[in-house]
Amino acid sequence: MRIGIIGAGALGGTFAALLARAGHDVEVTARGSGLTAILADGIRLTGGFGTAHARVDAGEVLGTRPDLVLVCTKAQDAEAAISANAAVIDGAPVVVVQNGLDGVAIAERLLPRSSCMGVLSIIAANYTEPGVVRVTTRATSYLGRGDGPPDAECARIAGILSDAVPVVAIGGFRGAQWSKLVVNMLNAVPAIVGRSVQEVVDDRRLRRVVTASMRETVRVGIARGVRFGAVQGLGDRRLRLFARLPLAIGQVLPWLMRVRMGDVPNLGSTQQSTRRGQPTEIDFLNGAVVREASVAGMDAPVNRALTALVHEVEQHGVMPVNRVLELAPR
Repeated sequence: MRIGIIGAGALGGTFAALLARAGHDVEVTARGSGLTAILADGIRLTGGFGTAHARVDAGEVLGTRPDLVLVCTKAQDAEAAISANAAVIDGAPVVVVQNGLDGVAIAERLLPRSSCMGVLSIIAANYTEPGVVRVTTRATSYLGRGDGPPDAECARIAGILSDAVPVVAIGGFRGAQWSKLVVNMLNAVPAIVGRSVQEVVDDRRLRRVVTASMRETVRVGIARGVRFGAVQGLGDRRLRLFARLPLAIGQVLPWLMRVRMGDVPNLGSTQQSTRRGQPTEIDFLNGAVVREASVAGMDAPVNRALTALVHEVEQHGVMPVNRVLELAPR
């Protein structure tokens, strides 16, 4: 197939390299130094999925109509990126590979002739050098849409992508997005203090804050009527139990996530953005929890404070640990 990938960063670069290695005709979009590097020497992938060196077509927008589109930009860039490519991609199946809760809805609004679906990826990958991606944790990705069972098209697209990287079609996709949002609570604190995810979770004081943000996220989801989907061992029953636990016991949840990561330092996507001097997607992660809490008539003080601190880091750089420790519930 001819597959267009909008956004060739950590995840986009991973999918592009693996799909090209599987024999697909891949074209990517990128900007600045990333585009320059890809045009000069392709995309180099190492780590959990092995080694791949993919020389792919690249430009600021897609130049040829694809058979399938993956949108792999940061959440805050999705609307502009989809709009810039709409003339070429509208009508083709579109898969939004993105954090947050809004990506598929944005694609559906901007691409009325396309069949749109989403992918939740648990793959951890570092993209700290233009055109070079290192997968630190390999994992299955989850594809779907809406609240019902996976439909035939979702199953077909999952099968195509699985030529290159494990992807399964799932039901209850909206609930699974919330489960992934809980996982994404691992992002903010590492970005604020400038440490890897593993180092943050290994520090019991910082782990307490991470746990508090996760528990707050689950409680907001419950208030919004969410039935959490099964993602990386998480599901509705387990997360509802977690929401009732005291923090001291609940800390086992981020600890188990840390164990699955292994020991190759995982910076998290938010910290990678700050290190590159780019805006983060924090407003679509912790910030999404704050907005959903407001709709439910609740407050989300831990996630509100973490969102504000990440925005400070975007402007001024990493902060002392005590700025985070102040957020731990007493």
